[in-house]
Amino acid sequence: MRVAVVWNHDHTGVINRFGQPSQEFGDRQEVESVLAALQEGGHETLLCEGDKGLLATLERFMPPDPQARPSGIVFNRATGIQGECRFIHVSAMLEMAGVPYTGPSALGYGLSVDKVIAKTLIRDRGVPTPNFRVMRSGTESTGDLRFPVVVKPRREGNSFGLQLAHEPAQLGEAVETILTRYGQDALVEEYIEGREITVPLLGNGELEVLPMVEQDFGDRKIRMMTWEAKFMADGPQKICPAQIGSKLAAKLRDISVASFHACQCRDYARVDIRIDRSGQPFVLDINTDPALGMDSSYPLAAMTAGHSFSSLVNRILDVAHMRYFGIGIPKA
Repeated sequence: MRVAVVWNHDHTGVINRFGQPSQEFGDRQEVESVLAALQEGGHETLLCEGDKGLLATLERFMPPDPQARPSGIVFNRATGIQGECRFIHVSAMLEMAGVPYTGPSALGYGLSVDKVIAKTLIRDRGVPTPNFRVMRSGTESTGDLRFPVVVKPRREGNSFGLQLAHEPAQLGEAVETILTRYGQDALVEEYIEGREITVPLLGNGELEVLPMVEQDFGDRKIRMMTWEAKFMADGPQKICPAQIGSKLAAKLRDISVASFHACQCRDYARVDIRIDRSGQPFVLDINTDPALGMDSSYPLAAMTAGHSFSSLVNRILDVAHMRYFGIGIPKA
């Protein structure tokens, strides 16, 4: 099958550089691993930039067959180039052009990438999440929030801008930094001291819950998954499977599945959870297209479950194909 892997690495393919620019660039090693896995699965592949030339490139690579059915599928790893909600741009283009793709729809991306909307949706499903408020100025009141608080941009990934504030002056500075650097509101939520568990999910409808991963912060002063913790060499150790009791594990599975459906995720996702000292879990975030780098939590969980990296990537593709067409990808 023809499979185009779409990413954003070169940010020059636009008409104008206008709007909030992305600070994210695609991980070349990850994308090359995905391409190799798809080729191992027998697919013809093409790497594409998710920019203004995308649809013309796809039309050449996967022209419609005589019945006007799609002749290929996109493995979507795009994060956008610029704008207020850049994550949805490629999926919206693909929907408009009638090209099937992995991962969430433009709507699903929009619901989950906006952390305020995502938290509201999961809370409405009865899923616990830390108390929060939106701040548009560093001088606004925090209301009844208790310090310390976590401050983050409302619509960013990869922990960009994530900070911990212990008192009002520190909070005001963090909020102003987010407003200036990212051009968006700040989400401020109560910090939950405790263990951090990642729950990887695969499928649609009845979801497969992969082995859970614990982020082991050891004796670190900052016990959060900041950008530095995720991408620097001395980041927290990952423990998989996480050592948790069966009762708590069942609860984490239930709230993760509920979060997946509340935010209209598709095919695969990762839910990040904190467990406080009393054993109460709180959903921190839901990632609709989790990192697939070899040292990331999602592939680690899949490999612990018995997948190879290649079988994981091809399973995600097959899940998406089943969602669109009701059958898995025919074997070559």
